[in-house]
Amino acid sequence: MEIGNVSGRNPSSDWCRVRRRKEEEPEVELLPHCARDPGSNLTTAALQRLRPDNEVTVSISSRTDTGVHAHCNSAHFDLRRKKGKEPFPEELLVSGLNFHLKPEPIRPLNTDAMREAASLLLGTHDFSTFRSLNSETPFKSPLKTLLQAELTPGTSIATQQTHHSHLEFLDLTFRSPSFLYKQVRRMTGALVAVGRGRLTPQHIGELLECRDSRAYPGSFIAPPSGLFLNTVEYDENDLRVKDDITG
Repeated sequence: MEIGNVSGRNPSSDWCRVRRRKEEEPEVELLPHCARDPGSNLTTAALQRLRPDNEVTVSISSRTDTGVHAHCNSAHFDLRRKKGKEPFPEELLVSGLNFHLKPEPIRPLNTDAMREAASLLLGTHDFSTFRSLNSETPFKSPLKTLLQAELTPGTSIATQQTHHSHLEFLDLTFRSPSFLYKQVRRMTGALVAVGRGRLTPQHIGELLECRDSRAYPGSFIAPPSGLFLNTVEYDENDLRVKDDITG
């Protein structure tokens, strides 16, 4: 079984196919949705739903570090049907795996609500709710000034792949003299939750007023993989060497 992209296929509906290498030995090819699961959990679960007579184990040819993406990978599994049943025909195996590997539909975000919620974060506030606690928390003021919280149409390296070309990407840009620990990830997660309808703009204001890190819904925090440090700006006056400094 090879995990990778297949040209000429529609990734929105097909995630695998079977190629016949030998008459008795079909090869299953899975599309990138499966490649996002280095531990093969999704593939194993899909195979178990086909009710095999054996415990199916998927052996991945190559592992990646946590958070690393893959466009292609290879794997092997043995699937035995119950006694008296013929081996799966190619078409049945393909349709069965496609059905169980079909990802959740990507629903558009409510960008108007996200922008309304983002505007509530602008200015100087106590951002205690939007920081994660660590050893430095007692020594750092939660007062921060957010100068920019902007949602704009974005791009992604993923759009270079044909199976992602139909997706719409958004950029969330935050600008501040400094941020608290995981503040950007918490703000991002909360705004995405607003876009999905799980929170309202009013909830963002209420979270801000709570001033308590424990009030933040932990499941909403955005993963670090989509976060970029874009630029670091300095005031020109801070870069000037003062005349009274002697060597």
